[in-house]
Amino acid sequence: MSALDRYQYLLLMAGCLMITLPLEWVMGARVYRRVRALIFALLPVVIIFSIWDIAGILREHWSYNPRYVSGLQLGLGMPVEELVFFIVVPICGLLTYGAVGRVLPLVTGRASGRPRPHPDRPDAERPASERPASERPDRPDPDQPARDQDARA
Repeated sequence: MSALDRYQYLLLMAGCLMITLPLEWVMGARVYRRVRALIFALLPVVIIFSIWDIAGILREHWSYNPRYVSGLQLGLGMPVEELVFFIVVPICGLLTYGAVGRVLPLVTGRASGRPRPHPDRPDAERPASERPASERPDRPDPDQPARDQDARA
């Protein structure tokens, strides 16, 4: 047994963080910069899956090979590596999701999910509320006289 065998699980989690960490800085995923949102995203995952994991351990549905875990347990038989897994994997997922959300509009030419502007209509991308009243499809121009629907030309 190698000395590193006991830390394989933790090393794998460290590797996952190292691989996805550039997504924060290079791609602008903004996961670590929003600590409060990150905590609110992690709490349900950590709580639900920790309960599930402990229940599985107590009911002897699964166990962990002591050769590949550090031996540190949080209680009720759950290795510390499992808690690390429940934190690291969602963070990696959020980093990936944030990076894709930043890059996809650049690749597709769309900003904020809005459709691409038509080349013949430069205002097509502007919301109707930002257009002059004469160009708004939902309201008539206040400077124009009201049209009588009963009057036929």
